[in-house]
This record gives sequence, structure tokens and C-alpha cells, in this order.
Amino acid sequence: MNEEMKGISIQKQLPPMTILYDPNRKKEPAPQFASEKEMCFKYFDKWSEQDQIDFVENLLSRMCHYQHGHINTYLKPMLQRDFISLLPSEYSCEFVRTLNGHKRGIACLQYRDRLVVSGSSDNTIRIQYLFKPKPGESHPDHCSYRSLFPKIIQDIESIENNWRMGKFLLQRINCRSENSKGVYCLQYDDHKIVSGLRDNTIKVWDRVSLQCIKVLTGHTGSVLCLQYDERVIISGSSDSTVRVWDVNTGEMVNTLIHHCEAVLHLRFSNGMMVTCSKDRSIAVWDMVSPNEITLRRVLVGHRAAVNVVDFDEKYIVSASGDRTIKVWNTSSCEFVRTLNGHKRGIACLQYRDRLVVSGSSDNTIRLWDIECGACLRVLEGHEELVRCIRFDAKRIVSGAYDGKIKVWNLVAALDPRAPTTTLCLRTLVEHTGRVFRLQFDEFQRVVIFHNSFGLLDGRVKPKPSLNPDCGPGHEYLDIFLIKEKGSRYKHTTITSRELMGSLKKA
Repeated sequence: MNEEMKGISIQKQLPPMTILYDPNRKKEPAPQFASEKEMCFKYFDKWSEQDQIDFVENLLSRMCHYQHGHINTYLKPMLQRDFISLLPSEYSCEFVRTLNGHKRGIACLQYRDRLVVSGSSDNTIRIQYLFKPKPGESHPDHCSYRSLFPKIIQDIESIENNWRMGKFLLQRINCRSENSKGVYCLQYDDHKIVSGLRDNTIKVWDRVSLQCIKVLTGHTGSVLCLQYDERVIISGSSDSTVRVWDVNTGEMVNTLIHHCEAVLHLRFSNGMMVTCSKDRSIAVWDMVSPNEITLRRVLVGHRAAVNVVDFDEKYIVSASGDRTIKVWNTSSCEFVRTLNGHKRGIACLQYRDRLVVSGSSDNTIRLWDIECGACLRVLEGHEELVRCIRFDAKRIVSGAYDGKIKVWNLVAALDPRAPTTTLCLRTLVEHTGRVFRLQFDEFQRVVIFHNSFGLLDGRVKPKPSLNPDCGPGHEYLDIFLIKEKGSRYKHTTITSRELMGSLKKA
């Protein structure tokens, strides 16, 4: 077989979209190449930086693998920066030295304050100091850090064991009082819990004492959703408004009036906010500052109340009582696709990377691939409406109106070969009330419960509703601690030698 025939036979064996490159067949430059190239440069220089990036991305998508490799070789040196050359000459030699110690290659590196922590393929972690101690100070001996390692490993194993076995220490905040009629939403960190209540207020609770330390007033309806960061708390209410509060002072700094019915959910991140409402619409907002928030676009398409939204830099995802999940382009706000599969209204979802996990009043949880719209798995086990759901890299935690919190194996759920018997790791708690909201991390879960789910005023219990502002309030805020209560180890900085949360031992 001659060389030409070999090339043909190889090409037939490759997938139809493969672009071949034959190094023996080099095209001669087109006669008009030089003039056309200069014209392209002129247009390119006139464009904005984002337009230039979009153009180059489209150009790269039209090239073959060989061309990508050639460009990669060209780009590598351009991406490297010699920061030493940018220092004043009198400092460049003074600040730089080599830190030795590892016997094999360094796999990871973290710098903080005066410490450099490195991990190596020699199976060691080294902590090295960049500067000499100040007069009267001394660096801790490496043994003080080394002694922590066995306990850290033990604590990590205990974490996994307690998740599997459902072991926890329960703390409870009773939100029922003369003026406080129940909780609808929450968010927490290491210092505080922020909750939205049926009595139109936002209450801030001290994470240690579990006492209410601040009350935010201004809404004229139940606070149904909220989110906070280091600057603001933003809340949505059955009074149809979105309000912005200073997280430190509790002062209300802005009120957004757009929706004509209850605001059921909201999310904000990186200068953008998305709100959804019982009025079937989704509003996309641009956030310049707490006082400067403008409406960018209104998304319509759902045929019932939009109960929940989530988004990242690529997609906005919304779920509705019309049984559908809709996907929208974040930049353009254009509709992308609909995810169909649930048999009843959808109450909750979370979206991250290309995975969407949703819970419905059909009592099921579904996992979706957002890129193709395929349903990857259906999780069954709850007996009532699945009201709240969260997931991380390992597990899904769901709460339902049947009073149960279930922990699911996410890795197994994404494996089509995994039997259904391996999916539910644990049913953590069975209350007589509805589980309404939850949030969890590696060390704890914070959950809102309703205290009564039987006869109401002598009548048969009502049909579960997606409308959170019906029926009695949700009166308990439960905290399930996975870590050991008296532990001196916390998830903080390495400089304090408090490296990892410790769990209640099995």
C-alpha cells in the first residue's frame, strides 16, 4: 500500500469530526495572506478585550490538535512571570532563598503570613518559616505540628464514620414565642445563624450561646428567603419586596420593588442577583453596591410559581410548581432548555458544575446533567414532599415533609451500575414534623422543623403545599453537631495549630 492509500485508510478509521494534520503536506501561504492578516489585526485592535477573547476562542475551536499543541508551546513562556525582576534591586537578593528539605517532588504549596506549608510525593508535609523570629519570640518546634497529624487522620475517619452511622449531638433553638411564630429560611457560619421568620422579622442567633442577638424589622410579610455575605443580608418576603440590610449594623439600606406576589427564593454572587416569585417570573439584577441594584432582565416561561433558583457564571437554573426545571444563559438571559421528568411540582434544587439535584412533591429526588438535560438518577425513599436538598462532593442531604433527613451517596448515585440499595446511606432523624430547610457542612447540619404534623385544630392534616406561607409556623431550628462538643480543634488557620474539627468518637 502506497503512502497516499495509507493516509486514506487511516482517515476512514477516525471519527468523522477529527481534523487530520499531515506534516508532509505543508500548504504554501496564500498570495493575499499578508494583506488579509494586516486587515484582521486592524479589526482586532479596535475590539474590546472581551470581544478579542471571544474571537480567539472561536478561532481555536476551528483548529486541529497539532495546531493547539503548537500554540500551547508558544503560550507557556508567556504565562510565566519573574516576579523577582519586578522587585527593587536592593531587595531582590535579600528576600530570596531556597527552602530545602523534601526528598522528592513538591505536589502542593500554601503560603500564609510567615509560613510556607508544602506537601511532597515523599509522603511528608513540611512547615517552614520565611523570616527569623522577632526579639523575644521563637518558632514552635516542628514536633508540635507533627504530633497533630495522627489526631487529624483519626478525626477525618471519625467524620466519615459519624456520617455513615448518623451520630450527632443535637442542639435546639425553640423559635416559638408570643412574637415569634416560626422560621422559614436560614444561613449560618461559625459565629452566627441568620433566620427569616413568619412574624416578618429576621433574627440573628449567636452560634455558641444560641441566643437571639439581633432582630431586623421592616418587612410587612413573612420572610421566606435570605442570603448573606460579609457585607449584606438580602431577604425576600411574602410582601413582594426584596430588602437589603447591613450585616453588621442590621440597618435596612435598600428596598427593591418589582415582583407582584411573594418572593420565594433568591441567590446573589459576584455582582449579580436572581430572584423568583409566586408571580411565575424570575428577575435578574445587577449589583454595584448595596444601594445601587438595578433590574437587568425578567425571565418568563414557567406556568406556575417559581419556587427556587440557582446560578453560576454559565447558567441560571429555575424550578417551578409546573413540574419543570428551566435553564437560562447567565450572560444573555436567553432560554436554553427545559428539564422534564418530575410528576409533580418541584420544591427545591441545587446546581453546581454540570450537576443539578432537585426535590419534588412527587416524593423523589432527581439528578440531572445540565449540559444535555438527561436525568441521571431518581432517588426514592421519602414518603412526602421533598422540601430541601443540598449536596457536596460526597453526599446529598435531603429533608422532607415526612419528618425525615436522608443522607445519600452522591458518588454511587452518579454511577449507573450502582444498585439502588447502596444509595441511601442513612436516615438521620425521624421527627413528627416537616423538615423545611437545611444547610450542612462537614461538621454539622442546621435544620428547620415544624413541630406538629398531625391533626390541625381537630381537622385532617392538609395536603402538603409548596406555598411556605400556609399553615402553622416552623418552630424549631435544630443543629446536629457531628464534631465533639469539647474539642479544642477547629477548622481554622495552621498558624494557630488548630487544624481540623474533631468529631464525637464512635
